[in-house]
Amino acid sequence: MGTDWGKRIKGYGIMMILAVITGLSYELFIFPNAFAPAGINGLATMVQYVFHVSIGYLSLIINIPLILLAWARVGKEFAEKTLVFVLAFSATTILFNFVDISRFAYYTANGNSAILGPVVAGVISGGVYGLAIRQNGCTGGTDILAAWVRKKHPEASLVWVIFGLNASVAILSYFVYEYQFEPVILCLMYCYLTSKISDNFLKGGKKALKFEVVTEEAEALSHRLFQELRHGVTVVPALGMYSEEEKNLLVCVVNRHQIVKFQEILSQFPGSFAYVSEVNETMGNFKRITG
Repeated sequence: MGTDWGKRIKGYGIMMILAVITGLSYELFIFPNAFAPAGINGLATMVQYVFHVSIGYLSLIINIPLILLAWARVGKEFAEKTLVFVLAFSATTILFNFVDISRFAYYTANGNSAILGPVVAGVISGGVYGLAIRQNGCTGGTDILAAWVRKKHPEASLVWVIFGLNASVAILSYFVYEYQFEPVILCLMYCYLTSKISDNFLKGGKKALKFEVVTEEAEALSHRLFQELRHGVTVVPALGMYSEEEKNLLVCVVNRHQIVKFQEILSQFPGSFAYVSEVNETMGNFKRITG
């Protein structure tokens, strides 16, 4: 029980930190540069821009009903962690109404590049989205709707569902920000970067390469791979349908930086045929053998 509570508290803490980072990103890179980050918070940003109502209050008003939907339709833990994020984000943005950090903000009006604000904000938000989803939570707004869609249609990509929902808000920003196309482009750029970075986070940082080798020298090749790359090899009996000769199929997953060494070893077995594919994430007992 203690371990479960420890993990839960740690998860809540991570969601709070992610929310504070997001609030800082809004204050430093989004609000000063007149573009909307899309999604529910994008709508709230535009309302704040026009009516000067803090996004912190708007986020609470909009997200509480959505979190109740998540509680009923998605899951209790998901709803709880999303609520923690929304409360921490709202508290952070409301606090900045009383604490001036504008001297640290990135202003396009000062002659700085117009695209760096949304680029930095998009990268930050992408990392936050990916980490939040890995914690079985989300950042609220359209993320909740996307999670609901994903539960009804598991084959859908959660991050790209979010992108589709968010991108539509970019059209509205054209009318809010004085009929200019620049805010629309910046919004779409922000959406793309957020989705791309999030997708990479969700696929994990343990990328590897899988080699499948058809060979008649399975034992010798396996021994070389084991000795020099320190990874195990799985051997599967195979039959060459063209030659009707019995062969072996070697399957070996290696780290990305080992591809050159693998090719060097394979070149010493000229009768072998190999192909390689990328593995987005490895799980279980994938490690370098040290013995």
